[in-house]
Amino acid sequence: MDLRKVSELRAFVKLCKQNPAMLHAEELSFFREWVESMGGTIPPAPSNTTSSEKPDEAKAEEKKPEEPPKPPEPESEESDLEIDNEGVVEPDTDEPQEMGDEDTEVSDEMMDQANEKKMEAINALGEGKLEEAINLFTEAIKLNPQLAILYAKRASVYVKMQKPNAAIRDCDRAIQINPDSAQTYKWRGKAHRLLGHWEDAARDLALACKLDYDEDASTMLKEVQPRAQKIAEHRRKYERKREEKEIRERMERVKKAREEHERAQREEEARRQAGGGAQFGGFPGVVFLIFAGGFPGGMPGGMPGMGGMPGLNEILSDPEVLAAMQDPEVMAAFQDVAQNPANVSKYQNNPKVMNLIGKLSAKFGTQP
Repeated sequence: MDLRKVSELRAFVKLCKQNPAMLHAEELSFFREWVESMGGTIPPAPSNTTSSEKPDEAKAEEKKPEEPPKPPEPESEESDLEIDNEGVVEPDTDEPQEMGDEDTEVSDEMMDQANEKKMEAINALGEGKLEEAINLFTEAIKLNPQLAILYAKRASVYVKMQKPNAAIRDCDRAIQINPDSAQTYKWRGKAHRLLGHWEDAARDLALACKLDYDEDASTMLKEVQPRAQKIAEHRRKYERKREEKEIRERMERVKKAREEHERAQREEEARRQAGGGAQFGGFPGVVFLIFAGGFPGGMPGGMPGMGGMPGLNEILSDPEVLAAMQDPEVMAAFQDVAQNPANVSKYQNNPKVMNLIGKLSAKFGTQP
């Protein structure tokens, strides 16, 4: 079996299905006559395409579909976010406060002295002496740098002094020593609130209430939580917009790639169609298979797509049939018979033609 010829036959049938207008080409008039002689019908030619037009010329006249309008680009994330920043202060820029030496070996006497300094600092705080309270808490920290409550207390003073960055540094140090201190999270949450860090503030205040409920922390949590939720919703909104934009861009890339692939396929088909009759002359096996139904007795089952032809593999594998299909005299006779099956009588005395007809008739189960 010549697989190349079978492939060419398959390509011809595919082209006919995809572009029935090509059947109206002048070079295929013999084929139309044969189909109609077998009781088949040829689809009418398109009104805007004559039989002499090339399919690729007709396609070139088709208007390309208009590109759908691109959706507007999402606005910046800050464009529609309005947050009430009442009570927010400018961040403090002081040098970091003293934290004490972590490697200090704390004696009982040093712990007692640290507690005394802590009490003095609390008294100063009660009298509104904030700077003095800071200094006293710092002395206590240097005496006992491993006591988390001292950092939390000093942080509370920094919050009252509206020095949120200093307060956050103290709270971070206290959390390193004791991560379960509710007071530490409370004061760090308040410091974040002063800076307008609404989500951080809500997170710390909620954890403070979870560890040890505090009315003061709960009140401030109710204040900052709506703003934190608004920011979170705003972020999710723009994350969705970014994802949608990425999906649109990816779909556009896929669409362009598909269109390019289809365009390449159309160009390839147009090149094949442009070959006209020369294309059919290049594979007489196809001509033979098309004309086979024109012999007396016909082709069993007619010609619905040519897919139901009996004995196709057997015919293509017969060397005598393949040799006869290469003979110009035999093929000329087959064209003559295809145009008028009654002309088979003209070749009764031609042994090459009648021998092939007899062989094909036997394969198709008909009588010549």
